[in-house]
Amino acid sequence: MNFKSKSQPNSRKYEPKPEFVERIKLLLPEEKDYNEYVEILNYPPVRSIRCNTLKISPEKLKQKLEEKGWTIKQPWHSRPEIMIVENALEPGELGRALEHMLGYYYIQELASMLPIIALKPKPNEIFLDLCSAPGSKTTQAASEMLNTGTIIANELSLGRIKILASNLEKNGVTNAIITKKDGIALCKRLKKNLPELKFDKILVDAPCSGEGTLRSSPITYQMWSMRTVYVLSQIQKQLFASAFGILKVGGEMVYSTCTHAPEENEQVVNWALNKFDKCIKIEKIEIPVKSRPGITKWKDEEYKQETKLACRIYPQDNNTEGFFLAKFKKLKEIEDD
Repeated sequence: MNFKSKSQPNSRKYEPKPEFVERIKLLLPEEKDYNEYVEILNYPPVRSIRCNTLKISPEKLKQKLEEKGWTIKQPWHSRPEIMIVENALEPGELGRALEHMLGYYYIQELASMLPIIALKPKPNEIFLDLCSAPGSKTTQAASEMLNTGTIIANELSLGRIKILASNLEKNGVTNAIITKKDGIALCKRLKKNLPELKFDKILVDAPCSGEGTLRSSPITYQMWSMRTVYVLSQIQKQLFASAFGILKVGGEMVYSTCTHAPEENEQVVNWALNKFDKCIKIEKIEIPVKSRPGITKWKDEEYKQETKLACRIYPQDNNTEGFFLAKFKKLKEIEDD
């Protein structure tokens, strides 16, 4: 790993709780692997940005940024719009640069870009981003869709909606409709009042315990609790079921979190595969980073073998934040629909 040469270590203010350490050691049983995981958490994530191709090409943006004296690396050859700023910058420089103000690029962590890459929204599709704010993945989807089709960008918090609306406007997104509703309630209302509306693609980037964000948000150490994990797991299952109900037959859905907790990841996947049975299929994911397969056993629970098709992203594998994602296809309508 070369993260040491790219950044200065965080000043650690919080320590992980013993139960959290115990769980991570179960997930990463090899001592070397666990030690590398612990070590990388001491360093902030790389400065990653995504070129907003609705306004500028990656080539032109790279040229503009290099003219500013920035050292730009494009880590994924198949995705030239994704860039890393390698040299040191002044505090806040990335956010106050003219190119950012004009919406030429969006500041986004590398792992956060993976759900849209996996889901592959296409022009003229109908797309639902169920938990949309602050708009990272919504604006990314709009770029992939070339500002065509329709995006429903849903968010419950009014404060976060303001940020979402601002980001959509700054990035020149014109194919999105913002809705303010609890995600579960929104899906139920759409199903009841607009039964003919079915989505080609749905992203459920679910609220989670945030175990994968410790590099950028060390306070998560202090906020973490098993009670939060259990409560969120139930909410995530409801979000999944509600969204899957309004996915069209043949449509695809990505479920993602920024946590490592199996209760919020594979347990949800396993629950969905059992609940929807012959109506659902978990699919292989294509992403430009090293990923590990979903686990099939956690403590006294065993999951379907298909959960291996889910992807676990650990920070020490790619110098990113931690993430989890799984992709599904709807094979037929649910019988009780």
